[in-house]
Amino acid sequence: MKKRWVLMGVVLLLLALGLAACGGKQEAATQQAAEVDCASPDVFCVGLVTDVGEIDDKSFNQSAWEGVKKALEEGIADKIDYIETKDAKDYEANIQLFAEKGYDAIVTVGFALGEATRNMADRYPNIMFIGVDQFQQDAKPNVAGLIFHEDQAGFLAGALAGMMTQTNKIAAVLGTDLVPPVVAFGTGYENGAKYVNPDVEVLMTYHPGGLDVAFTDPEWGAATAKQALDQGADVVFGAGGKTGNGALIEVATRAKAGERVYCIGVDTDQWYTVPEARPCLITSAMKLITDGVYDLLKAAKEGNFPSGNYYGKVGLAPFHDFEDDVPQEVKDKLEEIRKGLESGEIDTGWHPGQ
Repeated sequence: MKKRWVLMGVVLLLLALGLAACGGKQEAATQQAAEVDCASPDVFCVGLVTDVGEIDDKSFNQSAWEGVKKALEEGIADKIDYIETKDAKDYEANIQLFAEKGYDAIVTVGFALGEATRNMADRYPNIMFIGVDQFQQDAKPNVAGLIFHEDQAGFLAGALAGMMTQTNKIAAVLGTDLVPPVVAFGTGYENGAKYVNPDVEVLMTYHPGGLDVAFTDPEWGAATAKQALDQGADVVFGAGGKTGNGALIEVATRAKAGERVYCIGVDTDQWYTVPEARPCLITSAMKLITDGVYDLLKAAKEGNFPSGNYYGKVGLAPFHDFEDDVPQEVKDKLEEIRKGLESGEIDTGWHPGQ
């Protein structure tokens, strides 16, 4: 009996030592992170400020954050962090939190942060700013606007929808029309569908709210998608952060119930970010935000930071489980359209400012 207690005591002692060792490593890691001084010229720090959406919105903010994380993983950045904006009036204050700590590059996500980004770039000329989805009317040496041909991505998505519909009726559930890139997606989608199918009817619905709610309203997205499906639409494009995700998930519910309906995601390959939509998700109209953010951070670190507008790539995501649903002639037509868009031979109909 005495031996058993001795053995138990030894085991408990070893466990305690093991836990202490783990705790020591964790504390050391925390201390190491704390020792990173962003004001040091030898350290490259990157901060990201979201719009009023969240970092895990499975869309825009998340894609940009993935690009920042890639910079850390690839040794471009030494420290990264993010701030989620809860109120639009806090844009400049949130950017300033990183600026005052000596961050070298600050990524601001979304059209709505454009003015705040440019104001802070004037105040902090030694910091490089990457404005995702922020068109630069006048170039500033320390600001790069990461923008995309959303109209081309939307056009491809619309062409696919126009060729896959059996009811000759498709829909788009979109964020606010106050944001030009969203309108570009919608315009491209409608014109792409009509390019391949002149008789198709396109039900286009923009969220009626402002920037503070238009991208964070999945309930409205779901209700709007349901209405379109009830009216006979069999392909729905969801483009508007969590609002668009709500539309995708509603279509997926109908697909799981046995209806032949498809949905199309946006910004990133939402097969991975919104798995609930997989029952209907035939593809996504992608803006390669992650790659664009990473490329610009790499250029910033290497001293080759571009000013003005920087165009990222766009395209359609893989068809995944729907690979066999899409006929080869549809795939061939999409490739033909892609080449025509790149060469300028095909006009999407999106002409901002005209």
